[in-house]
Amino acid sequence: AKRVGRGPSSGKGKTCGRGHKGQKARSGNNRVKPGFEGGQTPITRLYPKRGFVNMDSKKFSPLNLQRLQVWIDNGRIDVTKPITIKHLYDSNIIHGIKSGVKLLANGKEFFNTPIEIYVSKASREAIKRIEAVGGKVTCVYYNYLGLRAHLHPETFKIIPKQALPINKSNIQYYSNKVNCGYLAST
Repeated sequence: AKRVGRGPSSGKGKTCGRGHKGQKARSGNNRVKPGFEGGQTPITRLYPKRGFVNMDSKKFSPLNLQRLQVWIDNGRIDVTKPITIKHLYDSNIIHGIKSGVKLLANGKEFFNTPIEIYVSKASREAIKRIEAVGGKVTCVYYNYLGLRAHLHPETFKIIPKQALPINKSNIQYYSNKVNCGYLAST
């Protein structure tokens, strides 16, 4: 560390290498807070807030019929037993499940195996195709805790009971036979 402010012959005298005046010449660490624009109205205050994040939204992992058929053909999914979200997760056909799994009809023309599958949601086209080849789809509601217990039962001493849907739109969805809801049969 060089001694500063000890005369011109020291090389760092008078202004100590800081130059004349200005923000960087003042004491302190000379750094401004992030977002400070020198007194000009910052961009965060120039424009109004817009939009919002829907805290009730569900993020379903998509599962296409074509991908499911490839997994079945490769023997990675056993079709002799009912296929649950746990089986899909363990076979690595889906990753990072947040709210559940939605079955979609992409590549439906390649799907030709009769299966019994339990998912969170399914598109009408996917349901039609699976039933056309002699299979069965059931849409089952999982809350966050129930889904965690279903996917990782080894982390629970006592497996919690499966929760019923409490949201009105969920009750209607899972009670509808067209959607193959599990509450439609009861």
